Amino acid sequence: MKILLVEDEPKLASFVKKGFENEGYDFSVAFDGRMGLSLVQQGYYDLVILDVNLPHINGFELCRLIRADYPQLPVLLLTALDSLDDKVTGFEAGADDYLVKPFEFKELLLRARVLTRRSSEATAVRRVLQLADLELNLDTKAVTRAGQRIELTTKEYALLEFLLLNRNRVISRVDIAEKVWDLNFDTNTNIIDVYVSHLRKKLDKGYDPKLIHTVVGMGYVVRES
Repeated sequence: MKILLVEDEPKLASFVKKGFENEGYDFSVAFDGRMGLSLVQQGYYDLVILDVNLPHINGFELCRLIRADYPQLPVLLLTALDSLDDKVTGFEAGADDYLVKPFEFKELLLRARVLTRRSSEATAVRRVLQLADLELNLDTKAVTRAGQRIELTTKEYALLEFLLLNRNRVISRVDIAEKVWDLNFDTNTNIIDVYVSHLRKKLDKGYDPKLIHTVVGMGYVVRES
């Protein structure tokens, strides 16, 4: 399980990080809202824990931004703001849970386990990645668009699955090379661009909206617009 903590107090961040790592979690820390949003957009997380009083982007606004693009990603607000109005604001921003500082680490750990378990169970039940009218069945490996079966090679399927798991996130060629091809990226090869072109021809040609987009100088993203 991968968890991201966005917290601007280094001592508290270090304490929480150590606790989760001792429990076997893969744990990352961002020290301001802007950095936190960037990390969410760059990598896959099972849970995000947010402070509210953050530099650049506060926790409430960051929660709204995360919820808009990643509706299935659990968010826990961890903050000293303890009024009912603050809690209402947090839940209306899209938070799944709200824990007030000071707190016992054991309680934070238990809440995190509940949220990540719910997320995992939802993913296990769903087992279908969907974007607009495109569907990828993780069990049967079948891919359809607008109800029409799309035949993909093994590598095309792996590339599409990786992109859909990271929908709305800009994925670099380096990330694709490492995760799909399991190799160090060679800047002299255009194999990734070739396979993306293959996917476009099979999945986007003749369909609307177009789902595979190039972000110049950065990589690729799959989204509805």
